[in-house]
Amino acid sequence: MGKISLKVEIAGRTYPLTVQEGEEKKVLKAAEDINKAINLLKTNYSISDSQDLLAMSSLQFMLKGASNKIEKEIVPADYSSIERALHDFTEELNQLD
Repeated sequence: MGKISLKVEIAGRTYPLTVQEGEEKKVLKAAEDINKAINLLKTNYSISDSQDLLAMSSLQFMLKGASNKIEKEIVPADYSSIERALHDFTEELNQLD
């Protein structure tokens, strides 16, 4: 697959990008989602500074992405065989007294 040039508008600024063929829809959708988040923040919180809007949108997307990831369940280590071996060793030491 080749690369294609694409222009994306985010928060009123245009950014030229080079993306892999087939990725353009994904990039355009991401830019659309960012712009929606910015507009929602602008409306709900009366924030007008573009940098603040971008920062808050980035934070929201990162938190959303983190919550969507499947987190690995932490399984406690099984030390039962070590505990048994230590118990047996202690018993042998006690018998030496």
